[in-house]
Amino acid sequence: MPSTLLHICCAPCSVRCIETLRDEGIEPTGYWYNPNIHPYTEYRSRKTTLEEYAKTIHLPLIVNNEYGLRPFLQAVGNDFDNRCITCYRQRLEETARCAAERGFESFTTTLLISPYQNHELIVAVAKEAAAAHGVTFLYRDFRPTFKEGQQIARDSGFYMQKYCGCIFSEEERYRRRKAPKVTE
Repeated sequence: MPSTLLHICCAPCSVRCIETLRDEGIEPTGYWYNPNIHPYTEYRSRKTTLEEYAKTIHLPLIVNNEYGLRPFLQAVGNDFDNRCITCYRQRLEETARCAAERGFESFTTTLLISPYQNHELIVAVAKEAAAAHGVTFLYRDFRPTFKEGQQIARDSGFYMQKYCGCIFSEEERYRRRKAPKVTE
């Protein structure tokens, strides 16, 4: 059975990714590494939900418990508008490194399920990380299963986040919510 390390951003996004891989005969090992998530309470809620879910579905889970807000912010620097590529690189480089170090044949990520993420950029960054660490990037377009996975997560009572995780996306969410309505 092929061994794949699955970077997991959150439990809700993992549901259909894990099911899809298992349906293909691939038994993934989950990997938690998300230094972008802020505040710490959000980080802890997402991690705890994933840990509890992993137990219920017998998913082996590797937890990199580094709360890396400072390194994330230092990496982003003043280029806030291009923070996503930095974020993807941090997480996927670390996932590829872990996969190579632990002898996995390949790695992939639940980021590929979200219609809100830059899919093509994630793929490009993952391919770079794979080449740099000598491990295969297992590409799957999980997006068609996004809504179904989210519904399963809701029905299961998972903690459901309202933004991608970084301080900047939380700010954008807040600004959109508070934006004055334009009337004509």
